[in-house]
Amino acid sequence: MSGQIIFILWRESIEALLVIGILLTWLARNNAGARAKAYLWGGVVAGFALAFAFALGILGFSEVLPADAQDYLMTAMLFIAAGLIVQMVLWMRAHGRTLKRELEQGLDAAAQADHWWSVFILAMLAVGREGSETVIFLYGTLAAAKGAALASAGIAALIGLAAALGTFTLLQLGSRILPWRSFFRVSEVILLLLGSALFLSGIGNLISLGFLPYTATVWNISWLLDDSSRFGGVVASLTGYRSAPDVITLAAWGAYWVSVLALLRLGTRRAARARLVPHG
Repeated sequence: MSGQIIFILWRESIEALLVIGILLTWLARNNAGARAKAYLWGGVVAGFALAFAFALGILGFSEVLPADAQDYLMTAMLFIAAGLIVQMVLWMRAHGRTLKRELEQGLDAAAQADHWWSVFILAMLAVGREGSETVIFLYGTLAAAKGAALASAGIAALIGLAAALGTFTLLQLGSRILPWRSFFRVSEVILLLLGSALFLSGIGNLISLGFLPYTATVWNISWLLDDSSRFGGVVASLTGYRSAPDVITLAAWGAYWVSVLALLRLGTRRAARARLVPHG
């Protein structure tokens, strides 16, 4: 559980920090002044408020549901989270190269019109979106956590945030230390593995709830790495590894990766065609 929380908060926080960093750099370079920065930090606070309100809404809604319905909601959240992870990777692949330019073009227009609410909205959306996605990603984990487990989740969240700040600082110091492109490529792989873990957890819930049948075990390599052990559990929670997968789980794993690879290939083809189209 802690490993998932640390990684999710680390990666999601970096994406929000990336947008905020671009906005801050542009404001400093263009001598925008304290007024524009006030809009920026106001947007950050508003984004946190949106994410917090969303979390309260989700938790409050789940509290009034009967136990069976809570299980269904948790299962749905796992599938939604897996889908959001894949969508996030596809979006960053499509827009990562032009994100900075697109943001700066919007800021140029805002500066010419003296319309700094655009800065507020950009910051609010960056923080609110990443925060809301984090709520969805961690809902299943935190909803079941109590007592010491909840305290451990809180510590993991702080570690994830601290790691994000440290990584962002390294990325800002210079591309030779930790290039942005290399960072996003490595984190894409880890994100997709995490998406697989969430997707398989959802499949496991569907089997437990009786929506999918119990099937025979395909193989058992618990002697090599048992997914119920401490280390094996961490690997399973971050990658979807199963030491003794059944037929349904193995088929779901294959379907996930075939779909992901097909979507990545389609996105690459679209990007290549877009680069061949003349602009002007």
